[in-house]
Amino acid sequence: MNKHIALLAGDGIGPEITQGAVAVLQAVAARYGHTFTFEPLLIGGCAIDEAGEPLPAHTVKRCLASDSVLLGAVGGPKWDALPGDRRPEKGLLGIRKAMGLYANIRPARLWPALADASPLRRELTKNGIDLIVVRELTGGIYFGERGSCRDAETGESAWDTERYSEQEIVRITRIACELAQKRSGRIVSVDKANVLETSRLWRRTVHAYAQKYYPDVTVSDMLVDNCAMQIVRNPAQFDVLLTSNMFGDILSDEAAQVTGSIGMLASSSLGDTPCGLYEPIHGSAPDIAGRDLANPIATILAAAMMLRDAFGMAEECAAVERAVEATLSEGWRTADIFSAGMKRIGCREMARRIAQHI
Repeated sequence: MNKHIALLAGDGIGPEITQGAVAVLQAVAARYGHTFTFEPLLIGGCAIDEAGEPLPAHTVKRCLASDSVLLGAVGGPKWDALPGDRRPEKGLLGIRKAMGLYANIRPARLWPALADASPLRRELTKNGIDLIVVRELTGGIYFGERGSCRDAETGESAWDTERYSEQEIVRITRIACELAQKRSGRIVSVDKANVLETSRLWRRTVHAYAQKYYPDVTVSDMLVDNCAMQIVRNPAQFDVLLTSNMFGDILSDEAAQVTGSIGMLASSSLGDTPCGLYEPIHGSAPDIAGRDLANPIATILAAAMMLRDAFGMAEECAAVERAVEATLSEGWRTADIFSAGMKRIGCREMARRIAQHI
């Protein structure tokens, strides 16, 4: 199978970790008889430096023409003084919008070899952690009307508006249901229906749609504050969490932390076509850029998600995940997951060893 992959390395450690993922994908191609071509494109700070803007039109055009997109990271202090519409992060928001990506998928898995890295006590993680947060990405309070004003009596006031439509809720529910069908068939839908009108619409719409089109999927509800508590109290109870934009932003970071290291966690942003955007959840880490200290595993696992979800290569995805597990079981660690008794290596060597296991 031939696949064309747009490669958005970005800034900071982005080039290092994406090169690690490319090395693993090339090993997959060699073993399974595929051909992957990689097209480097500009986004973020490097795009500002070379093209004067965080998301050049050429990048958008080529990403839309690709079979899928692999992203490293964007941003860094070099560009912090730029106005908001010129900052590197604007490129990330722009490419999501251009590709019509409204669903953010963030798995949180505690790998057996890293069980001691979790901040939770062993009795809380003994049943493992393997959940997925399905976060609505383009609606809600982050995209609602906002403003500010000032008066003599109260000083400055500001407001942000939460707004959701049935259509937005239905399409993210469909993504969650399709994922649930491939796993345990269970979804916990997270809201604040005891307070928010948007959450009451969310709850009604999620249940009505799931019952009509995915009767084999069981949907239960949980208030967001309780969900935040349960993630650190009993994370093994969760499989697929379905959330609005803001709630998912918060809960997915919490879920990432209880697994021990954000350097291990991948994500994808999906829409209505197989072409998605796959990336690690961590940032550009400019303080360690170019020093061969970064952990490439999150980007490698993002590439594995791409194999399965964009290309339908479930066996190849599983092979990458087994290779990661085997490498960790041998005791190899990058700096962020290093502990006494383990063998410390750099970004390139970690990627090489994982590729060797394919």
